[in-house]
Amino acid sequence: MLSKAVSMDLGHRKWTVWTAIAVIFLAVQVMAVQAQQVSLAPLAEKISPSVVNITTTTVVAGRTGPQGIVPEGSPFEDFFREFQDRNGGEGPRPRRSSALGSGFVISEDGYVVTNNHVIEGADEIMIEFFSGDELPAVVIGTDPNTDIALLKVEAEAPLDFVSFGDSDLARVGDWVLAMGNPLGQGFSVSAGIVSARNRALSGTYDDYIQTDAAINRGNSGGPLFNMDGDVIGVNTAILSPNGGSIGIGFSMASNVVTRVVDQLKKYGETRRGWLGVRIQDVSDDVAEAMGLERAAGALVTDVPEGPAKEAGMQAGDVIISFAGNDVDDTRGLVRQVGNSPVGETVRVVVMRDGKTRTLKVTLGRREEAEGAVPAVAVPPEEEPETKEYFGLTLAPLSDELRGELGLADDLEGLAILEVAEGTEAFEKGLRAGDVITEAGQEPVQSLQDFDSRVTNAQDGGRKSLLLLVRRGDDPRFVALPIS
Repeated sequence: MLSKAVSMDLGHRKWTVWTAIAVIFLAVQVMAVQAQQVSLAPLAEKISPSVVNITTTTVVAGRTGPQGIVPEGSPFEDFFREFQDRNGGEGPRPRRSSALGSGFVISEDGYVVTNNHVIEGADEIMIEFFSGDELPAVVIGTDPNTDIALLKVEAEAPLDFVSFGDSDLARVGDWVLAMGNPLGQGFSVSAGIVSARNRALSGTYDDYIQTDAAINRGNSGGPLFNMDGDVIGVNTAILSPNGGSIGIGFSMASNVVTRVVDQLKKYGETRRGWLGVRIQDVSDDVAEAMGLERAAGALVTDVPEGPAKEAGMQAGDVIISFAGNDVDDTRGLVRQVGNSPVGETVRVVVMRDGKTRTLKVTLGRREEAEGAVPAVAVPPEEEPETKEYFGLTLAPLSDELRGELGLADDLEGLAILEVAEGTEAFEKGLRAGDVITEAGQEPVQSLQDFDSRVTNAQDGGRKSLLLLVRRGDDPRFVALPIS
């Protein structure tokens, strides 16, 4: 009986081993099949007909005579002038300059999306399709703020097109495809992943997807696809020391692009909401100086004539909520306001004197409000009665100082005459010619006022004093340590 039991146990073990081998063999077979199916060729074939090459032509004024060839006064100047005379003595001839870019079709009736910098200043725009056909395009509208342009071609038959996806659903690590016309080599596909999200370069409305999919010159305006074949970005810029791809490319997120495209298609221009305030981020030291629990929100530094002022907003308010959405920083607020319809009335929650207030603001239009250029402050030549605080040499504003600084006659405050290098005031950007109009969120007009604000902050246990500083027409809050 014992030998029979041992025999059965060995048989069971052999069956288990063979079963395991069979399972492993099947798994390898499945993995091999899956490996064959990961080719991106089917996706590329599906979306390629909607991607286009863009060629622009611009007429550039010609040069006159030897200028630009030899320096003025050079002994060779007469030689080149005689050479020009022998060739007809004609004046400067205009020349035609060409540039290349990419784009993609978003509707069967011929709307094409690309970058604004691809077609900016162009006299002629030609669209080349994957099939080799070419059609001229006209500009429907552009938005330099997001570097997006909308074009239109007239085709005899419906065009292949692609749809926008939800860029907010793209995750770091997701596979993506970039398509376009790199370096003028024609239609090209590169693959990579989403390397990062919510990148900002230099624009107010920046929301870039970073990718390591190869993007080079000529790819500008081309689409960035997810694996469903939806456009989640418009390839716009690269970070590179040599002008070639090093795996750091940026695509404007589709959720930004779709709003711009919709407005360009409807109005031929953008129409963004405008709150009418100057703002800055709430830093840790500013939050401490204001007695805030955390460094979040957008600190209002100035409220000129506009929607916010009409609603009762004041300098020193901290905007913590806009239209029901929390405000983390100034960038987030600017995007929320810009994405809101012009004329819409929204609820804005602000923190003022330690309490929250809800204001109803009817938004204006940003494009109509832009264009003011701040004046440049000039340091005064002569110093009146002065006193030094925290490395700052301050003096009350007089008519003479107002005139030297180019300030309004009714502006009150303390002029900064000097800023000691190496101090925190200097590190935080304060310079001679700036004007302090508030300290501790109260107006200051004299050195005695400033003394009082410093004393009140110290008595209140504050580690820093919050200053409202103006440079020309540009105000901002700065917190300086007082302990």
